[in-house]
Amino acid sequence: MIKFGVIKERKNPPDRRVVFSPNGLKSVKTKFPKASFVIENSDIRVFNDSEYEREEFIVSDDISACDVLLGVKEVPISALIPNKKYFFFSHTIKKQPYNRALLNAILDKNIEFYDHEVITGNNGFRLIGFGKYAGIVGAYNGFRAWGLAYGGFQLPKAETLRDQKELELELSKISLPNMKIVLTGKGKVGGGAKEILDAMHIKEVSVPEYLEHTFDEPVYVQIDVLEYNKRKDGCILDKTDFFKKPNEYNSDFMRFAKVSDMYIAGHFFGDGAPFIFTKEDARSKEFSIKLVADISCDIDGPIASTIRSSTIADPVYGYDPNTEKEIDFKNPNAIVVMAVDNLPCELPKDASEGFGEMFLDHVIPAFFNDDKDGILERARMTKAGKLTERYSYLQGYVDGKE
Repeated sequence: MIKFGVIKERKNPPDRRVVFSPNGLKSVKTKFPKASFVIENSDIRVFNDSEYEREEFIVSDDISACDVLLGVKEVPISALIPNKKYFFFSHTIKKQPYNRALLNAILDKNIEFYDHEVITGNNGFRLIGFGKYAGIVGAYNGFRAWGLAYGGFQLPKAETLRDQKELELELSKISLPNMKIVLTGKGKVGGGAKEILDAMHIKEVSVPEYLEHTFDEPVYVQIDVLEYNKRKDGCILDKTDFFKKPNEYNSDFMRFAKVSDMYIAGHFFGDGAPFIFTKEDARSKEFSIKLVADISCDIDGPIASTIRSSTIADPVYGYDPNTEKEIDFKNPNAIVVMAVDNLPCELPKDASEGFGEMFLDHVIPAFFNDDKDGILERARMTKAGKLTERYSYLQGYVDGKE
């Protein structure tokens, strides 16, 4: 028997997501009878304590008897229980300075730590995450920002709506102008954004159609890395080449920026990849994008207009390409920017249910099959008070030397 604990989220601002919904835990128990669960009581979780109790799960303020503790966001150092196994997003794998103390505490407390972000398959691709829901909410927020900036319709905040169906219902009530929308990325984030565009019955067109034609209705194009990047030597190769040698490429996004009104950024940006559009690009008279919904939200990175992340409370700001500074988003000179960096928090019910399904499919089995696929081994960052070999590159970061 393995005893799992579903922990209370303690990070501020409050996060209402959870690894498993009550129904999700029922599915786990059905498939793995040797898994038991204790739910730490919480007054902020999207599913309240009584919903777990109705499904006959124990809710308690004491989870110290559990072997494996499951959370979403960083656990405050003061709340870490020594000598346990923990799963959560630590935001340390890129040597983020603001969480160095957290990783040190994990080591000091002899915690065996697994980061959701590095739960991967043999091919190296992530198996679980909230990307789809970031895409769904990011696309919705992009259209909400358009209404705020240019009028014509008003949409309620996503966080006031229960689920994706309610988001789609609100979007069905609005009327868009004839506009062109470019969406970068064909992974989970891009797929989530595409679900919203398709639910709105916006016509999808091919790259040649998008670049060469005008339309009397809203249209969108979804593009992958080789459609907005090109090799410096002019050779046409496959995506593998781009991911292996991103420094051999230049951005080719301006051909889309010249004809687009709205840009939804749902791509993954890797080290060494060319910026998608630069400050110089944004100043060009040919640059036509009026609004950027930056779901990827890399600050001072591949999208020049994303100079800071925005918040759920205040999600929209303006970027002046001439001064390269923030201005009121209703200023005629502004590129309107929506760059909320915790979008799935606005759809906590759907995001939690989807995350739990992935965790059940990919992670829970590893506890009962001797980790035959190496899922746990690849995600284990610390053991016996030390970094594991796979994450030894973080030693300088832990020691405060990087």
